[in-house]
Amino acid sequence: MPTDRAATFEPIETLLAPGQRPCLFLDFDGTLLELAETPDAIHVDPGLPALLARVHEALGGALALVSGRTLDELDALLAPLRLPAAGVHGYERRDALGTVHRAPARRDALEPARHRFVQLVATDPRLLLEDKGEALALHYRRAPGRGAELRAFAAQVLEALPEGFALQPGDMVVEIKSRLFTKGSAVRDFLREPPFLGRQPVVIGDDFTDLDAFRVVEYLGGLSIAVGGRISGRERMSDPAQVRRLLAVLAERAAQAPAPGVTAHA
Repeated sequence: MPTDRAATFEPIETLLAPGQRPCLFLDFDGTLLELAETPDAIHVDPGLPALLARVHEALGGALALVSGRTLDELDALLAPLRLPAAGVHGYERRDALGTVHRAPARRDALEPARHRFVQLVATDPRLLLEDKGEALALHYRRAPGRGAELRAFAAQVLEALPEGFALQPGDMVVEIKSRLFTKGSAVRDFLREPPFLGRQPVVIGDDFTDLDAFRVVEYLGGLSIAVGGRISGRERMSDPAQVRRLLAVLAERAAQAPAPGVTAHA
């Protein structure tokens, strides 16, 4: 076992103390996995699905992914594992029983923004438009010098849309999405349901999209853990590799205190 901070992480030690019942909410890109040049280029360590399954079982099912990716993408990347998860920043949410809940759809109202983003991306092959249906993400990791210009362009596009949409900044990406859902709203919904209900919430994330979830768990007396240096939480971890080591420790120690098991959907 590594002897770095992941092996003696004090907040986790506290959460696993007698009488504590944690639940865990994990971002995906940049938190569990290192970021890549494009979303499709992400590399999933072959051992990650098995590690997440172990943590899920050790916590009695009280683990959920909360990601900007769609549920279909998460399932494909972690196959055959299918965890409780929120996709597209909370637009869609699969609960612990496997039921999928979705916020009111506003895809059609995004069509003017979709059209303008498609036109823009056609002028520069370094840009990438990720169309999630209910959200549009403009990635510029291959053109970092255009960041300020592209954020201003997205703000202009937003002004022409009906009310109820917002800009969601991120690491080398700017996204337009409905205000009706956030990662924070997804975490609140999970916390109203078993097996998350009544547990101490912990959220781990690396980007501005995770701040709403941080605020929710901090208000409830839970723990926010920021990965890297883009955002701040009550605690910090250096990178996804340290998060994965932490999860291995958490699974091992939580398993020593058996909880009613909830098996991940296969």
